[in-house]
Amino acid sequence: MDKSLQEEFTQIVKFEPPLYKQRYQFVKDLVEKYKPKKVADLGCADCSLLWMLKFCSCIEVLAGLDICANVMKEKMHTLSPLPVDYLQPSERSLTVTLHHGSVAHKDPCMLGFDLVTCIELIEHLEESELEKFPEVVFGFMAPSIVVISTPNSEFNSLLPRVMLYRHPDHKFEWSQAQFQSWALETARCYDYSVEFTGVGHPPTGMEKVGFCTQIGVFIRKNPRTGESVQSEKPMEAVYKTVFKAVYPSLKDEKYLQNAVINEVIFTAQIIKHRLMSKREEYDDDPERKSKFQPSMDCFSDYLGKLVVEKNMEPFVSGNEVYIPLTTIFSFPKVNRLCGTFEKLCKLIAGKVTLSSDGSAVVFNIEHED
Repeated sequence: MDKSLQEEFTQIVKFEPPLYKQRYQFVKDLVEKYKPKKVADLGCADCSLLWMLKFCSCIEVLAGLDICANVMKEKMHTLSPLPVDYLQPSERSLTVTLHHGSVAHKDPCMLGFDLVTCIELIEHLEESELEKFPEVVFGFMAPSIVVISTPNSEFNSLLPRVMLYRHPDHKFEWSQAQFQSWALETARCYDYSVEFTGVGHPPTGMEKVGFCTQIGVFIRKNPRTGESVQSEKPMEAVYKTVFKAVYPSLKDEKYLQNAVINEVIFTAQIIKHRLMSKREEYDDDPERKSKFQPSMDCFSDYLGKLVVEKNMEPFVSGNEVYIPLTTIFSFPKVNRLCGTFEKLCKLIAGKVTLSSDGSAVVFNIEHED
């Protein structure tokens, strides 16, 4: 390449959005495609990728691992549940855990993951660590999918102020051929397939340089048996857990009960408001009131003394409004939360004021305006 042309490209290479965001988006898109339930990020650093992934509804377990505990601790609070998570618990469960340790060591807490990400990690490994890395990740952890990204050294000539490596802690930076050779051999040894792609497109006319960040997506060819995983499970943990957050979930009975009670009361209030508004319309119209009053008197004098039947419409009896549970259960959100009418009755028992036979929610309107 002509030196003057290279210098021109060096001045204009700029990524929008920034390269790190493109890498994270690549992982998020992969999650949306494959819907993994358990995801581990090796070399999670400041937890930025984990924070982004916690919003993916398919993920129920998130784990981060890094050799530097202090870096994780700076931002690990961003992975904690917020007040709104308690006010509106999700239908899924979510547990986030951070571990302090090396990717060169095996620990049973890293077994059972569907997707493992290693974003800009391997270039920070010493030669001895890099040698152990494939056995730990592909042999021991053996997830269904592994994503590895690393700098493409061929792109460095287009980046201003890059003399040797892009970061002082990098132990190496591979060309496309070097990365692909290592990845293909690793995939062959551990029975994975691998596809190559990347983020950070080169300038027009410089396509041979390749992506600024090269990425390998490894897919395990055959499911791993539980026996083989168990046989390799170490006796002792070697990582130190530095953070754990369990998000409130409707799969937890106490959060489900609170959500159902709140929704039942909210729904019953809406029905009551509509019923009382209709009643006021009749009170304001003498002609309509005369037609409506016998029915209301009938409710007060007769139906209010009877056990409320489950198929009855909401009605007023004296100072009380009765909202049948069957009516409340027919509302989509209540129905979805409970699943069955029996579950609805069980969750609200003793928590909501009900009629004597337990078939209707009762409101006293004596002191209401």
